[in-house]
Amino acid sequence: MRPNQWLKNVFIFAGLIFSRNLFDVHLLTKVIAGFILFCLGASSIYIFNDIKDIKKDKEHPEKCNRPISMGLLPLKKAYAASAVLAITALTGSFLVDLSFFIILSTYIVMNTAYSIKIKHVVILDVMCIAFGFVLRVFAGTVLAGVSPSDWLILCTICISLFLGFSKRRQELILIGSNSQNHRNVLADYSLTFLDQMISIATACTVMSYALYTISNDTIDRFGTRNLVFTIPFVIYGIYRYMYLIHQKQMGGNPSNIVLTDFPLLLNGLLWFAALIFIIY
Repeated sequence: MRPNQWLKNVFIFAGLIFSRNLFDVHLLTKVIAGFILFCLGASSIYIFNDIKDIKKDKEHPEKCNRPISMGLLPLKKAYAASAVLAITALTGSFLVDLSFFIILSTYIVMNTAYSIKIKHVVILDVMCIAFGFVLRVFAGTVLAGVSPSDWLILCTICISLFLGFSKRRQELILIGSNSQNHRNVLADYSLTFLDQMISIATACTVMSYALYTISNDTIDRFGTRNLVFTIPFVIYGIYRYMYLIHQKQMGGNPSNIVLTDFPLLLNGLLWFAALIFIIY
């Protein structure tokens, strides 16, 4: 079920935070319920993906230790677990909110298609990952009863593309000459190409966030220009992540990096604290 990957689903809280509704108990409870259901839905996909990749995961230096590739979890039970998690998530989402149900259904269908086919298509594979983060943001705004801002969507797309291409880069380095035996699409990537894509995504992420903080809509909404002071945290976070990618050969698992690298974790907490202080 990969609980460490559930960190990605915190994007569902973005709409609640930036709409100044974080301390609305009713809405907060609703979004937390959505977060839990999204985690269950994502876990159903993780299990299904491991089933589809069982042969190639056995050749991977890290993924070979997963329960399914090791044979610790029989395929019949794995299929059953994936189905139960998906049904539970979808049933719960339907009871919470119809629009949220549609978004979560779209996420599950899209990622099922990703596990079967899309992850083998160059560039489209990373764009599919990015759209998954956008769906998380949409889910959160629906539950919070607000409309997602264009800037929020743009920032989400840019940062998710940055993380996606960084992950592909680490996979290419880790697997080396056997990369295409593990993931076919890696044969269509190269370090030079991925570094260029990462550089573009990095610039877009920083600039889109910076422009968001100084836009008239943002200033009018929050009644302050002080959000600009959170930009240094974003710049440091991006640069620190790139340092870990290039110098420490990390990047294969964004969730683990965020949770285990103390400077990056501290920077994220300081950014969040500054954000809450300025907005609220």
